[in-house]
Amino acid sequence: MVYKSSFLNEASARGFFYQSTNISEMDEYLTQPGRKGYIGFDITAKSLHVGHLIPIFLLRLFQKYGHKPIVLFGGGTTKIGDPSFKNTTRPILTDEEIAVNLEGIKSCLVPFLKFGKDGALVVNNADWLDELDYIPFLRDIGKYFSINRMIGFESVKAKLSANDSLSFLEFNYMILQAYDFYKLYLENDCQIQFGGQDQWGNIVCGVEFIRKKLGKEVFGFTNSLLTTSNGQKMGKTAKGAVWLSKDMLSPYDFWQYWRNVDDADVIKLLYLFTDIEVEEIKKMESIRGQEINEIKKLLADEITSIAHGKESLVSIHKTAASFFGNNEKALDSSAPKYHLKENETIIDVLIKSNMCSSRGEAKRILQSNGIRLDGEVITEDQKIVFQQNTVKLSCGKKKHILVTR
Repeated sequence: MVYKSSFLNEASARGFFYQSTNISEMDEYLTQPGRKGYIGFDITAKSLHVGHLIPIFLLRLFQKYGHKPIVLFGGGTTKIGDPSFKNTTRPILTDEEIAVNLEGIKSCLVPFLKFGKDGALVVNNADWLDELDYIPFLRDIGKYFSINRMIGFESVKAKLSANDSLSFLEFNYMILQAYDFYKLYLENDCQIQFGGQDQWGNIVCGVEFIRKKLGKEVFGFTNSLLTTSNGQKMGKTAKGAVWLSKDMLSPYDFWQYWRNVDDADVIKLLYLFTDIEVEEIKKMESIRGQEINEIKKLLADEITSIAHGKESLVSIHKTAASFFGNNEKALDSSAPKYHLKENETIIDVLIKSNMCSSRGEAKRILQSNGIRLDGEVITEDQKIVFQQNTVKLSCGKKKHILVTR
């Protein structure tokens, strides 16, 4: 489908668009620059992760076409945890923990969006949610929400059909998110809420609430969740989440994550997470075989240069060359490290550094000549012998770490 809005055309071409309310009116609305749309982030950790990149790049694209992104921090909703109809509720944090997390997440967004006087706007729903009085809120806001309508959403149906407990908190969260949209409309003329496809029910509640209370038409836009070609959720490694903050994940490890994506996913990720023109990416779609490795390097370079700055690539490339080439002396300080403790052996390090998931796996790789110390094959478990203060431990072709004493 061809849209009047340049933003919608590119968002669709890159694979961001999943579902929306009233697409024809939203398309017309977006033909004029300066429109406002928001995405909410609950601040439950000190950093955002790869799973947040789709909404972040969507806001980046929104800003590219002259619109104003609004970043909503859930300083209020984080205090009650976001159930989002999941099997487990997130832990409830203290005000001090929330304040620390908020600063960390702000810093994660700076590389992706332009802030300042004419840039993206940052707001915190604690500014209005903390001031709510419960009885007036029920009377003035709660009356607009139908339980019949709320249990009709797929997220609720799925939980009910699985006989999972459905808490009152989950319905409250849906209403609070709708109230956020309402407040942003009143105070900032924000008429679009962006979110993942799992937020569809919450977003529709906000659209319908504003229509009922104010008689105004606003819009919801959802994107697909970040998954592999096999339908698995992306953003997890043996070491845990792929964080955007360099304090929680080194730029090298971040680069390496993208360098190692499956062949079937690399083109999709180029569309989503780079600024390379759509027409240029289309020319790469037919590439197969060994040449796909160069495309993976391009993906890793592009996303890392946006998230951590182009200057980070100099150090990263030097480290990658030392790991994957034959230059054992060219080890770089940005490489992942493990500090050896007394009496630890190679198998201990392989497990504790998450290069192997079990002693059995480590032994099998050892016996198949897959473990190397500074390029030399090791076939039996042993204590690590240092020629210098640092040695390079390799597990297979793709997993490497610097071991220090």
